[in-house]
Amino acid sequence: MLSLDGSTGNIYDCLIPTVPADPNSGYFGRIMELADKYKALGVRTNADTPKDAKQAAAFGAQGIGLCRTEHMFFGEGRIEPFREMICSETVEEREAALAKIEPMQQADFEGLFEALGGYPVTIRFLDPPLHEFVPTDEADIKALAKAQKKTVAQIKQIISDLHEFNPMMGHRGCRLTVTYPEIAVMQTSAVIKAAINVKKKHPDWNIVPEIMIPLTGEVKEMKFVKDIVVKTADEIIAKAGVELKYEVGTMIEIPRAALTADQIAKEAEFFCFGTNDLTQMTFGFSRDDAGKFLPSYYKNKIYESDPFSRLDTVGVGKLMKMAVELGRASRPALHCGICGEHGGDPSSIEFCHEIGLNYVSCSPFRVPIARLAAAQANIKNPRK
Repeated sequence: MLSLDGSTGNIYDCLIPTVPADPNSGYFGRIMELADKYKALGVRTNADTPKDAKQAAAFGAQGIGLCRTEHMFFGEGRIEPFREMICSETVEEREAALAKIEPMQQADFEGLFEALGGYPVTIRFLDPPLHEFVPTDEADIKALAKAQKKTVAQIKQIISDLHEFNPMMGHRGCRLTVTYPEIAVMQTSAVIKAAINVKKKHPDWNIVPEIMIPLTGEVKEMKFVKDIVVKTADEIIAKAGVELKYEVGTMIEIPRAALTADQIAKEAEFFCFGTNDLTQMTFGFSRDDAGKFLPSYYKNKIYESDPFSRLDTVGVGKLMKMAVELGRASRPALHCGICGEHGGDPSSIEFCHEIGLNYVSCSPFRVPIARLAAAQANIKNPRK
């Protein structure tokens, strides 16, 4: 066994016991305290589990800017009913499968609300295309066929039908709810019931769930999904006889959404920029495939840096600035954030500060960097 001292570079020929670092003590804690004093941007985290949320909170995160609910569907006991939902042929079959998933989702959300202690939690509804959840292993296909009382051939046909030539721009995000409204009903129910339960345990906490509709590009689809969410949420709140506020907003990740942000803001109570997809859609190349040709672009000085690591402020940034200005023209109280990978990049955070975003959201271990970058941005260009 070897131990490495990352500060000095010393290597020791034994295993030296370690303890978790305390982010609130010593020089580090002092720097972070100063950063919080001077920053104007809030700093949230991207987290899907209570463990990640607690880690981010320990690093000073002020809430969750992105919870990817699809990550909660994987795992034993969860993926099976979700696959049953995908392979359902009637609304009743889908609702029966979703009913098995709802208690699990609710428990997950309760864990997140508890971990954040009253800080805001933004929950993104199901985003990826359904083909990402179907089995590929023959044994899993046979098990699904047995559970669905279908033949293996029928299940394979369903899987084949779900195939898409360009899934990133296919049947995903809010388009899934337009086709299958019962998915949004289940997720809304899980979010609201979880918030009510945690609110009852902690009446002094300000629990305000932020429900985020992904991939909106047209105000009519935003309204369609929002109406489902509001109807479901209001019925549950009324039945429970409690007071609970919630917000319904959208993820701005399609250029058309940024261009028509004044219309979308009439339905959306907040914007969160999904700059991973917004960058892909604006540049017209896939993040997964760009590595094949981007090195040649760096070599020839066409691009100075990876647009998926450092925000393209000239093109993507212009769309973001436009969306913020148009959105707030329609809804002055609109709050805006960013939850793509750029939320942890210092130069990107400086731009987010300049265009008036309310917060940045990044992975838990990038939270301290984001806090420091936010402070430096405000010292360099103070907000009025």
